[in-house]
Amino acid sequence: MLLEALGSALLGLALAWTAGRRIPHRLPQRALVLPTGIAGGLFGAFVTHSALGPDHEAATLVGAAVMATALLSLLLRPGRGRTRRSATV
Repeated sequence: MLLEALGSALLGLALAWTAGRRIPHRLPQRALVLPTGIAGGLFGAFVTHSALGPDHEAATLVGAAVMATALLSLLLRPGRGRTRRSATV
């Protein structure tokens, strides 16, 4: 279980670091992005481990990746190149 937690935290950190390198203009400061990825990975691992039990290490890591990605997506800001027009008349 300790290795699952460590792996999930490292997976969340890797996802956050990758997002910070690929789209830094759409994310807040890196000091917020990196801990969010780690927290998302740990929380996803906790939820998946609680739901499936102790013998599903691969599924736990997948759950950690999904949750870290979902939390990081909440930090995204709209792109500057696109302008949306309202459909109201």
